[in-house]
Amino acid sequence: MVGMTLGLAGCAVGPDFHRPTPPPVNGYTPEPLKPRTAARISAGDSQRFVEGLDISGQWWTLFHSQALDALVDEAIKNNPSLESAQAALRVAQEDVQAQKGSYYPSLSANFTPSRNKTATSTITPVANTGNPFYSLYTGSLSVSYVPDVFGLNRRTVESLQAQAESQRYQLEATYLTLTSNIVIAAIQEAALCGQIAATEETIRIASNALDIIRKQLSFGQIAGADVATQEAALAQVESTLPPLQKQLAQQRNLLAALAGRFPSEGLIDKFTLDDIRLPTNLPVSLPSKLVDQRPDVRAAEAQLHAACAQIGVAVANMLPNITLSGTGGSQALAFSQLFAPGTGYFTIAASLTQPIFEGGTLLHKTRAARAAYDQSAAQYKSTVITAFQNVADSLRAIQADANAVGTAVTAEQAAATTLDITRKQLQAGQIAYLSLLNAQQVYYQTLISLAQAKATRLADTAALFQALGGGWWNRSDVVVKKGRGGPPPQKPFLE
Repeated sequence: MVGMTLGLAGCAVGPDFHRPTPPPVNGYTPEPLKPRTAARISAGDSQRFVEGLDISGQWWTLFHSQALDALVDEAIKNNPSLESAQAALRVAQEDVQAQKGSYYPSLSANFTPSRNKTATSTITPVANTGNPFYSLYTGSLSVSYVPDVFGLNRRTVESLQAQAESQRYQLEATYLTLTSNIVIAAIQEAALCGQIAATEETIRIASNALDIIRKQLSFGQIAGADVATQEAALAQVESTLPPLQKQLAQQRNLLAALAGRFPSEGLIDKFTLDDIRLPTNLPVSLPSKLVDQRPDVRAAEAQLHAACAQIGVAVANMLPNITLSGTGGSQALAFSQLFAPGTGYFTIAASLTQPIFEGGTLLHKTRAARAAYDQSAAQYKSTVITAFQNVADSLRAIQADANAVGTAVTAEQAAATTLDITRKQLQAGQIAYLSLLNAQQVYYQTLISLAQAKATRLADTAALFQALGGGWWNRSDVVVKKGRGGPPPQKPFLE
């Protein structure tokens, strides 16, 4: 029977997992992607899309901001979300090792001393002295082994390994989310600083215009209503400054929290749009490689693997279970005689348990495991579609952002020229005050729009790196398994 058991130990019931094939698509957009974004010299360089370009594990360094690099490094060391994800990975890995222990026999030792009294009216005293009081010392060694005949333990280990693999990619997703959030938050702070600077510039211009109008009022060239109107316009612009300052303070609190700091500790560096450089060479990974690069897709694939293994677990629970056991030891009335001749005993046993009637429990658990696999398969497909959507959205956004920045620069230059001419004409008394007020408002809006357009272009560029997986496979602190750890080599990095 033992030989037959060992012979059967090579099989494992349930389906074997096979990685899903990549989606049969050749691009991210219906039409071919243009190799470059639109650009104007005054709006900065165009961005070039490079198909198959690899992504640096520290992709944020392509923005060439030392303050940003330092903040990201600090967050990687101190952010508690990363620490939590790392601990969760260790838990999953230890669960795998714990389950692997079931591959081996279990061995336990036992020593039981006791003091006893025999009921003399019904039972002959145990001791040959006739004394109803006696001590009994028992020492034993027990061995138990459950052969993995139908692969119950192997499928359980397989499922736990897949869950650990999923946890590993969830850690990578946490890492990518953290670094992306810091980059985008820094860009948002830079945008707010740009809007505050634009507002302060507009306040300065409006204050100068108010001085001109007051002089004209003293000369009797305009009515007092014009002065009041300009004062109201100045106050209106000034009223937009406190909300921007509030948003800036909250944004710096967010950056401090992402870096693992308390808000009271604050940040030393401030980010401006001039300090963050726009990457010009942008990677566009092959669609067939995206499923290898996205940590959320890899995590969903691992969950699908775990669900597949659970089908084998459910099926194996419906089949016979064999247990081999043995117990040997010694029993004596005195401790000194515990290992004397004639005190030894042993028991060797084998048992086979076959579920016969469980009220349909095992059947429905198997069906539930198959349904859970179908659910995981649908979730995997949804994750893949979302990944492709993220890349397509980023590519569309980057193309549109280039046009938006160019238009914003042109509008700002035209509004600045118009405002300068209008201010000179008003000072010479050639035009009415209303023309200056309109020119001020237009110029203010163009300054704000330009700051927002530049920030949006930077943020959407960062979103593309995030959508493509963030280059986790090129991180030096990650051990990549050969053949499955990451996407195959691509084109080298470009700055």
